Amino acid sequence: MRSIDQLRIKLFVDAADLDSILEWSQSPLIKGLTTNPTLMRKAGVTDYQEFSQKILGLFPHLPVSIEVFADDLEGMESQARKIASWGTNVYVKIPITNTLGESTCPIIHRLSQSGIPLNITAVMTSEQVEAVRDVLHRTTPAVVSVFGGRIADTGVDPVPIMKSSLHLLRDLPLAELLWASPRELLNVFQADEIGTHIITVTPDLLKKCSIVGRDLTAYSLETVKMFHSDAVAAGFSL
Repeated sequence: MRSIDQLRIKLFVDAADLDSILEWSQSPLIKGLTTNPTLMRKAGVTDYQEFSQKILGLFPHLPVSIEVFADDLEGMESQARKIASWGTNVYVKIPITNTLGESTCPIIHRLSQSGIPLNITAVMTSEQVEAVRDVLHRTTPAVVSVFGGRIADTGVDPVPIMKSSLHLLRDLPLAELLWASPRELLNVFQADEIGTHIITVTPDLLKKCSIVGRDLTAYSLETVKMFHSDAVAAGFSL
């Protein structure tokens, strides 16, 4: 297994907690940032534009993905163009459909043709990747976010879908595949092995980077000591 600093894949921190973002913005491991309305709501964000522009400023030389939240295609496109004006490092996140299941490919096409870097999010099938591939402009940067973790949650192995997605995007020089919603640090190594360009990692998963490569016998003993220490601290008796 490679060490974290030997990986070819780019690690993007996935967060909306400002303290975590500030901490990881200083790490050489991190090559970008993604966030979304759900993470922002959980973090207590109340001013969407103010917060977004703040995190764009923390990563001035790295890509930052900010998502639209309108549900009609016209509103999505309008928000996308506004968000794109906030900085040269912004990628506008567009969900693959709206809540009615209507494809957003028409606006993806127009935005990509306009030269706006995009992050197509909530993608889970090869068919969706193919549809996006067909409307992206060759000279506009784009990220296609396939939600490997959510795919795995359904009992489906995400690796074949990721491999298929890489194949579908092979002729677009500025399109990158992103493995979204990883559930464990092993997913980082799986994604790296098959050639995925980017993976999003939460602050909690990033903290586990320090134990990569640890001797498993020593780790076993450490775990035993933890169980014993907690039993003593709790005052358990039989």
